[in-house]
Amino acid sequence: MKDLMTETAADRVPIDPLAEVGACRSFVSGDPDDDRIRVQYFLRRSDKALVGEVWFGPGAEGPPGHAHGGSIAAVLDEAMGVAAWLAGYTAVAAQLTTNFRRMIALGTTAFFDTAVGEVAGRKVAMRARLLDEQGDALAEAGGLFVVLDPRRLEELARLR
Repeated sequence: MKDLMTETAADRVPIDPLAEVGACRSFVSGDPDDDRIRVQYFLRRSDKALVGEVWFGPGAEGPPGHAHGGSIAAVLDEAMGVAAWLAGYTAVAAQLTTNFRRMIALGTTAFFDTAVGEVAGRKVAMRARLLDEQGDALAEAGGLFVVLDPRRLEELARLR
């Protein structure tokens, strides 16, 4: 995974990945004016990796004055899932592991990046990390995502 702190705005193209993968709403990043979590997604020009910025507001509070661990995990989960879909893997999470390195103060804007790891049949290994403005790790996540059978995907689309 590249060094997020050396990127410039020209290195990143703003995208709406949820629209690109056919999602109509998001548990995590649906409302740009929300007081909980605000996420902006970008596609890095050099390697087409999904990267972004996330702001944790007062509605995401867990420990006093800090973001709830579930809000942090949810951001990393969504980022990994969207990155998998953008890479052509219509997959859902089967297993997630989040390592919390430091508490995140409310009002903080953090930066994330994602990477597709090993792919074996329907199994897709994903990684994501959340960094502060100095490039220090706030949280890291790994996930095992499983590609949906096309019939199951069609069934889910009909149910929506």
